Amino acid sequence: MSHHDETSHALSYARHDTLEGLLQRGRGLGAERARCDTRAAAPFVYDGIRRDWKWDSQTDTRYLYQARLIRDLKLSPAPVVEQLAGDEEECSRASDVLELLALTGSEEAREGLRTYIRKGRYWVSVLESVADCWPAEWWEDLGDVARARIGGEEDPPWSSEPWSRFGIEVPDRRFPPRPSLDGLSDEELLALLAAADTEFDAKIDALRALADREPSEGLIPLVPTLGTPDGRRSLPLLRRAVDRLGALAVPAARGWAVDEREWLARLGADVLADHPGPEALAGLITELTEQWEARIWCGPDTTAKRLAGFGSEAADAAPVLWLYWLHTPHSYERADYLGALAAIQPACLDDAYTESLWDCEERSRLLGIASAPHQPQNLERIRVLRDDPMEIPEVRDAARARLARSGPTFPDPT
Repeated sequence: MSHHDETSHALSYARHDTLEGLLQRGRGLGAERARCDTRAAAPFVYDGIRRDWKWDSQTDTRYLYQARLIRDLKLSPAPVVEQLAGDEEECSRASDVLELLALTGSEEAREGLRTYIRKGRYWVSVLESVADCWPAEWWEDLGDVARARIGGEEDPPWSSEPWSRFGIEVPDRRFPPRPSLDGLSDEELLALLAAADTEFDAKIDALRALADREPSEGLIPLVPTLGTPDGRRSLPLLRRAVDRLGALAVPAARGWAVDEREWLARLGADVLADHPGPEALAGLITELTEQWEARIWCGPDTTAKRLAGFGSEAADAAPVLWLYWLHTPHSYERADYLGALAAIQPACLDDAYTESLWDCEERSRLLGIASAPHQPQNLERIRVLRDDPMEIPEVRDAARARLARSGPTFPDPT
């Protein structure tokens, strides 16, 4: 069994191969097993919403996974509605799940949130969230409630909506939008980066535009000039733009790695580490093994991605990559371990791709959609993802494209 140490806030996960442990980790296998034993799964589903089992709250996701479990297992949303009365984090987790359940037709979830907005403590954030997620006709009649309650809350409103619709003026804390540079050519963006009189923010915008395009080798000689004015760090988004260059940056990175400026030396070292030569293979396998032995959950994904570049030559790393894929509570990294296995040992991944169709993480679901075997049960699951109103647009689009390639088995109902 698992437990939560309230003093240290440390989580102790159940075994990775138990229903409880699978659900805590957001594994697809957990969702599949739960459908076979609703009674056993129900306490763990509710516990996953009540307590935050995400290893990294900034990257790991669970609320869509949990909302699907509530819906698919036909569990009552009532315990989740009751959780709204908890502290701010408990309320937020419950609200995230209930918002999605309402989209699937749950009147109990919808009315639970509307009642909370009328009476609850953290009503401002909940109202802003549902206004962003729901059709306007589901919440615009709450204007009288908002006008009556505004001003007494602990945290002031953050966004302009839905308040402007209600005639409520709130401070606009957003940064004013800057003109987009997306219409400029690569040459024009590079010229902005090279010019000494280009404003700091404009250089960041130029890097943002370049980072979303095909790699431009013209960026390479400019990299040493793209530090902050105090010389202590690189400009924001420079690393992302350099990452787009891939191996093209390696020759220059050898010089960056020995530069006196710490930020440039670190950038050069990272580029070289991301594109290791044959001599680095043994060390990377050892590094991954040592990370596993120490049960390090944050960071081995980087090692995995570096090993992936060696392809089948890194076969000795495959057993440890499998261990990480099976055990890690850091669900965001699961897709990286599966991606590395696909590069190193592509055979025998069918079950992992199929399971990924049920995973809590969108990147894993995208891998499953792209590579799960062409079997009726998989195509049916992909159809469900395509049509699920709770699913994010990127996954729905990928599912639609996969089904279009699969032929007329599951045509769009349009």
